[in-house]
Amino acid sequence: MTAGAPLLSQYWTLTKPRVVALIVFTAIIGMLLAIEPGQAWPWRRLIAGGFGIWLAAASAAAINHLLDQRIDKVMVRTADRPLATGALRPPQVLAFAIVLGAASMAILLLWVNPVTAALTFASLIGYAIVYTGFLKRATPQNIVIGGIAGAAPPLLGWAAVTGMTGEWDWAHALLLVLIIFVWTPPHFWALAIFRRADYARALVPMLPVTHGVTYTRWQILLYTILLVVASVLPWVTHMSGVFYLSGALVLGAVFLWYAWKLLDPPDELFAMRTFKYSIVYLMVLFALLLLDHWLQPLLAAAPVLEFAPAG
Repeated sequence: MTAGAPLLSQYWTLTKPRVVALIVFTAIIGMLLAIEPGQAWPWRRLIAGGFGIWLAAASAAAINHLLDQRIDKVMVRTADRPLATGALRPPQVLAFAIVLGAASMAILLLWVNPVTAALTFASLIGYAIVYTGFLKRATPQNIVIGGIAGAAPPLLGWAAVTGMTGEWDWAHALLLVLIIFVWTPPHFWALAIFRRADYARALVPMLPVTHGVTYTRWQILLYTILLVVASVLPWVTHMSGVFYLSGALVLGAVFLWYAWKLLDPPDELFAMRTFKYSIVYLMVLFALLLLDHWLQPLLAAAPVLEFAPAG
């Protein structure tokens, strides 16, 4: 995004559309998984919840721009962001973030439920203030510790539909959170390996900068193994069936191949290819969860063919 781009485009950039799209996608999956087959869809909560969560994520992204403006100016990947180029000033970005955040809370309180509003607010603060304002600069484990805020969207979506009043609501929703939480380190550290010179120049203690690339590669492999284990838990807990399990194992095997290959990559770009696959992995994994959720009743209701013995 250049400084001469239209003003609306500059504000749109503040919301980190691609990142927020993945957040909202996992939140929507959480919503739809919370609906039992045959149950009437709560359309008001689905629409208001999705929009409210999107506004909160966009607000957190704008605060991230505000707090990271010094870093953004010296990193190649972020040097064209609105604050880094001077296209927008800090008061404009702060006002924009506050408006989005306030609108999010109003929508969630009025048309969804207080539980979703509270969880969404906690997630916003966790990412925008705790992670961006402190953890990112304080420890190479920033992504691991701060990852809980980024992993919250399925919980927010589930809460929007149920209000977390069901017997298994917390268990099932937190299982989805666990998957994203374990997915975050290999996802982000692959990018950090590729962009390690940027992070070193910006004095951000990402793991490849503080502990070296080789150590980070082994950590990616370790977390990928943990991720494959976590991805099987929905089947173990009877939240999903064999259809999901089969897809999760195939996706996990491919991710493990990337992580293993990254230990001795064919070229410098392989880390970026691993990063891109991690995004595909998460999207397809959650899509499989949803497909399995709606397929199970159909499979259970399918007629069983019985063949009587001849004669």
